[in-house]
Amino acid sequence: MLKYIIKRTIYMVITLFIITTVTFFLMHNIQGDPLSAMGKTLPPQTVENYKVKYGLDKPVAEQYGIFLKNALKGDLGSSYKFPGRDVAETIKKTAPVSGRIGGQAMVVGLVIGITLGIIAALNRGRWPDYLVSVLAILGITIPVFIMGSLLMMIFSQKLHLLPTTGWGGFKYTIMPTIAMCFGSIATYARYMRSTVLEVLSSDYILTAKAKGVSKFNIIRKHVFRNAILPIITIIGPQIVGIFTGSFIIENMFSIPGLGYYFVNSIQSRDYPMIIGTTIFYAFLFLIALLVVDIVYGFADPRIKVIED
Repeated sequence: MLKYIIKRTIYMVITLFIITTVTFFLMHNIQGDPLSAMGKTLPPQTVENYKVKYGLDKPVAEQYGIFLKNALKGDLGSSYKFPGRDVAETIKKTAPVSGRIGGQAMVVGLVIGITLGIIAALNRGRWPDYLVSVLAILGITIPVFIMGSLLMMIFSQKLHLLPTTGWGGFKYTIMPTIAMCFGSIATYARYMRSTVLEVLSSDYILTAKAKGVSKFNIIRKHVFRNAILPIITIIGPQIVGIFTGSFIIENMFSIPGLGYYFVNSIQSRDYPMIIGTTIFYAFLFLIALLVVDIVYGFADPRIKVIED
């Protein structure tokens, strides 16, 4: 296992390097530059001074070399849109906000989705199964911004129970959490239903029933443990979705999270902020995949790490 983790870590470093390189050069190949909009309100000489300050007057290859050198020291540069605001510090402050909303949405979606999936499988062909199927279809087809708008209309405008925008206590996270977890509930429910049905048709389940094992113990000891494995597989990308999935929601509810700043940085071509958040998201994704692989092995001892 240790050799496997070391090898995967090396692959992660290489992957991060490739993602960083591709992102950097793609950004600089877009027509225009981050200071083009500023040129409309600032004197030309001031814009040129800004270019010198941020190194935009240098060749792209030289800019890339400077960026890599600084990035290895943990310095991702300063924001162009918000001068003096350090990118790494911005990520450090805003990521927990996105993580709180996304984390709540993932936990709620996981618990409710797994529960609904099991209920649907155990009541195959009956009304609970049909109800869960309808909810799954709605969760997949309704966009997150539509769900967010409906929640605003119902709980803020009509009932006046929850604040529409802003950030503060728990009440500010309720609507964003519900909007984000609705699709996750549908995904987990569909996966859990299909895997539970597959497990229930296995020979060892039939044997357990023949021995007189209670339905509750069959579900607890045999069905749940084996059916949860595919769910563990999709949790990896869902962990990254804790941060990346909140782009639209954070803008809708004016939440000062990382997704909010990332969207604004793209609109303003804030190169350091774009590449800094991209590296952060890529790192999270790679770490999540590694953790899922390790957990998968512990969840099912039959799975062994195969060396190339």
